Amino acid sequence: MKRAASARRRGITLIELVVALGIVVVLFAAVVFGVGALTGARAKESSAELAGTIRALYDSAALSGKTCRLVFELPGKSDDDKEVKYHAECAKGGITAGANREDEQKEASRRDKKARDDANDTRFKSFSSDDRGPNLQELMAREKNRVEESAKFAAFSSEDVVERSLPNGVEVEVWTSKLKTPVKSGVAYLYFFPQGFTERAQIYVRQGKNVWTLTVSPLTGKTVIHAEALELPRT
Repeated sequence: MKRAASARRRGITLIELVVALGIVVVLFAAVVFGVGALTGARAKESSAELAGTIRALYDSAALSGKTCRLVFELPGKSDDDKEVKYHAECAKGGITAGANREDEQKEASRRDKKARDDANDTRFKSFSSDDRGPNLQELMAREKNRVEESAKFAAFSSEDVVERSLPNGVEVEVWTSKLKTPVKSGVAYLYFFPQGFTERAQIYVRQGKNVWTLTVSPLTGKTVIHAEALELPRT
């Protein structure tokens, strides 16, 4: 009877030990998560990844002779469960960016719809209805289609430029020289041109009270990470 009682005591002690270890693991994970949120470790890591992507896309545009852009998808205040995402796009050739970026972004969806409508319009067929060859109207339509096709952007990726989703709790704001104020929600663009330059930009990566500012040089594409929220340049 003494041996049985002793065995039961050892079994209870072992169960208690397992439970205690489980509690320690949970507490340790909570502490690590809390320290990461406190120091902004995830935002700092995201800033470094974003800086590398910017530099790689700058080089890709310069070497390929194509205009490329980094597309940021920024959730609004009502989208707390969504993550910040960004990906790259490149046009078929070298094009310029609009002077008024706010209007450009508002008109993006309208242009896409118009392009689809034009594709279904018989006025933009690439062949003539008789044997005399294309007339002036058809030639103009072909040229218009050629220009519009070269200005269209398509998804681009490489070993160093990939689509990313930032960790929960990390927020991003994007400002370029053609914007009056940083874009905090919706879609924002950062363009890279084949001549070997980009837009002057400041990108803010936030986690709680911690902020990192990425400054992008327009002539070299050099991106510097600052461990503070820099003021916008005076224009």
